[in-house]
Amino acid sequence: MLFPDSQLSLLASQLGTDGSRLRSASISTDIEPIQLVRAGSALSSRSSYFRTPNGEEFATLGAAIHLRSSGVDRFAAMQSQLIDIPELVDGARIAIGFSFSPHGPSQPEWEGFGAVDAVLPAVGLERTGSQTRLVVVVPSGADVAPTLGLLAGLEWVDDPPPPDPGVHTVESIPPSVDWQSEVAEAVGAIEQGSFAKVVLARSVLVRSERLTGPFDLVHHLRFANPSSYVYAHVVGESAFVGASPELLLAQGGREICLNPLAGSARRGKGDDDVAVGRELLNSGKDRAEHSIVVDDLVSRLTGLTSRIDYPDGPSLRRMATVQHLSTEIEATLLDGVATLDVLRAIHPTPAVGGMPRAEALRFIDKVEGIDRGWYSGGVGWLDPRGGAQVALALRCALMTGTTSRLYAGNGIVAESDPAAELIETRLKFRPMLDLLAVT
Repeated sequence: MLFPDSQLSLLASQLGTDGSRLRSASISTDIEPIQLVRAGSALSSRSSYFRTPNGEEFATLGAAIHLRSSGVDRFAAMQSQLIDIPELVDGARIAIGFSFSPHGPSQPEWEGFGAVDAVLPAVGLERTGSQTRLVVVVPSGADVAPTLGLLAGLEWVDDPPPPDPGVHTVESIPPSVDWQSEVAEAVGAIEQGSFAKVVLARSVLVRSERLTGPFDLVHHLRFANPSSYVYAHVVGESAFVGASPELLLAQGGREICLNPLAGSARRGKGDDDVAVGRELLNSGKDRAEHSIVVDDLVSRLTGLTSRIDYPDGPSLRRMATVQHLSTEIEATLLDGVATLDVLRAIHPTPAVGGMPRAEALRFIDKVEGIDRGWYSGGVGWLDPRGGAQVALALRCALMTGTTSRLYAGNGIVAESDPAAELIETRLKFRPMLDLLAVT
């Protein structure tokens, strides 16, 4: 069994028998968070996993409390709901995910994924540094037996073999030629002064012969993309899985950090990689695109913060297949400003929407023929103590059975070339395609 009887007995004694209130218990353990979800996700209708580049992990099974909100004021509405959750003694984390559109996904493949979902998990496993903590939460009026029974039934699972999809097909949606036409249309609109930048997304549909478990995929993504934010949200029969390079928001108390990425180039080997990175740093087109994102975020943070610090120019952030221009923005929040207040102000950033925001979003609604769902939204966690880690939901796939929908997009500016932008999206698909369409 995954958790010994001694640990289950300790949890039971902490939870007690008073069912009139929300109860929580926590213990130290040496079980890895990925083991929890690989062992237990099939036994729960909702599960999730999130890992930061520094190795911090958070895995969940079930929902003691599940909150939702939608609409243009979705983050404010969610904040008002979270206030009603009592601050637990052990400060249990809340898993959060949200869509690109404030109104949530609209297509059937995204069923079960809301505009904002916040879940206080029935079972949460948190790893920070060398410490791993199991937190169990039982809502008022509920019996502890089902949750403890779930834990008692979990068994150790061996590391999964490399994915083998068998016979599979890959289809671009929209077709590549059509997407390049959208890019050309966007460039024309920019030249006419409609907006300065817009991010256009496309998808790839992979139909496979064999099923790949979402958390088995996550297991491999962790090793293939160690510098990424690796995540998965499983809702019913579908799983949203990815390895994002981009931090949207990290918070510790009143201190926050944002790490926008904009302006990209391929990776190379040896001296070629260095040369490509140097060319990216010196590219007027890419630096202008990057400045649009940084300037917008700084402007949106101004009324929420007492201090904002960021470097004069970008640095390079190198991922497995792409290198990006990167700027870390650090700030101190004013008293009374909550995590969701910041998300409300900054999302969607110009890195996933465009600039000016309203004009770019109208163009996206007009030309994009896909439902982004949670792609270019956010995934991560927050807690009652003012802590948070939220990544932009990029380099991802929505998996349902043997069908996977992959998503990628590019920032389009006046100097964008449709053929070059298409090649760049192919690089962004690779972290998922290398596992889901392996030959």
